[in-house]
Amino acid sequence: MQQSHTPLFTGLLNHAKKDPIQFHIPGHKKGNGIDPEFRNFIGDNALSIDLINIGPLDDLHSPKGIIKQAQDLAAQAFGADYTFFSVQGTSGAIMTMVMAVCGPGDKIIVPRNVHKSVMSAIVFSGATPIFIHPEIDKNLGISHGITTESVEKALKQHPDAKGVLVINPTYFGISANLKRIVEIAHSYRVPVLVDEAHGVHIHFHDELPLSAMQAGADMAATSVHKLGGSMTQSSILNVKEGLISPHRVQSILSMMTTTSTSYLLLSSLDVARRRLATEGKELIEKAIQLANSIRGRINQIEHLSCIGNEILGTKATFDYDPTKLIISVKELGLTGYDVEKWLREKHNIEVELSDIYNILCIITPGDTKHEADILVHALQDLSDEMHRESDQAPKAEVLLPDIPVLALTPRDAFYANTEVVPFDQSAGRIIAEFIMVYPPGIPIFIPGEIITEENLSYIKKNLEVGLPVQGPEDPTLQNFRVIKEHKAIQ
Repeated sequence: MQQSHTPLFTGLLNHAKKDPIQFHIPGHKKGNGIDPEFRNFIGDNALSIDLINIGPLDDLHSPKGIIKQAQDLAAQAFGADYTFFSVQGTSGAIMTMVMAVCGPGDKIIVPRNVHKSVMSAIVFSGATPIFIHPEIDKNLGISHGITTESVEKALKQHPDAKGVLVINPTYFGISANLKRIVEIAHSYRVPVLVDEAHGVHIHFHDELPLSAMQAGADMAATSVHKLGGSMTQSSILNVKEGLISPHRVQSILSMMTTTSTSYLLLSSLDVARRRLATEGKELIEKAIQLANSIRGRINQIEHLSCIGNEILGTKATFDYDPTKLIISVKELGLTGYDVEKWLREKHNIEVELSDIYNILCIITPGDTKHEADILVHALQDLSDEMHRESDQAPKAEVLLPDIPVLALTPRDAFYANTEVVPFDQSAGRIIAEFIMVYPPGIPIFIPGEIITEENLSYIKKNLEVGLPVQGPEDPTLQNFRVIKEHKAIQ
């Protein structure tokens, strides 16, 4: 079968053309039983393939037909031994990766700034996280990746770890030296799991960072929907055999997946793979050129800066994805949050994210010069209208305290009895909730860690300069939820 084929999507179309009489779910029966306004908006074609795992359409939980064929083509396209489709998003794929290698008490080496799905998997599995601080960019106020040196140090201290998890590329498009990290981990016979949520496209263009499979990683959870053209919530899990059992991966992914799998999502993965495999390089080349053009134009606007190659050269910034436009707005005297709101209200523009110093815009093959011009003109208006004196600019030094001692596994902390204590009386207690500060978006506490005076002081300093603190049950931060059974350490 060739990459131009779409066995799953074609199978669904052929089934719909037969117009079978349906005495099975979903109950809307090709749209006949759904709200008319919604049907008119969505269209009968989409509703006709909103189906379930009846015989002719295969079953994601035990694929043997058109779903297996589609997954096999995806594996070929991404350089994997096995590819599994996920309708639970990349979060479901990430949780599967962790649970495939870790059981209760097992160690896993992870960056401190992992996605919440990693922490969910650590709770589910009962694993013990061994944290590595990512490198911090003090100018931009963002986290980059982890370094080869930090991975090697962690493995020397914990050679019994069951896995090393790497975010590659980061949300902001920055890549570490993933190939070297894989080599180091494999020298300890430890598998490498990659959160590739923001890197589905990098495999298909040689000017972009190495993909997880190209770097030799053992598993990669890859968001096809984010940058690859499939529908939201659809993702894939790529696996290389050797240190990983694909049968265990399939079993765990099945446990994490609804039995009512969406064929709209699954078929969108099939057609997105076809387009990436057959046209990806040309499409991504256009996106890169458009992004670089926008970057150059933004850098001509006073008080704005769009980051490029100059970000490279540190131990944590080995490569970067130019389709991510990191636009620093701090010289305007505004926060990224201010700019996001202004662009929404004044120009009907929605950005990917904002933080205290930046906004992030993502360029894909779905963008054209038309949208690019609108963005650049809006940013020019922003600079002309909204610039404030530099002494009004947000000022906050991005530093990190030491990682607290983990007294309980996150799983044990999650299931423990808890109580609420005042912020100023919490030192020495074991935290039962997440506390994060932006920037740089790294947890100060995770459940199971001992609260220290140093970390409390760090939180106070961030509050004083106006940085958002997220996660606690009490948004005023007057109180923390802690483990009830453990008294303060004297």
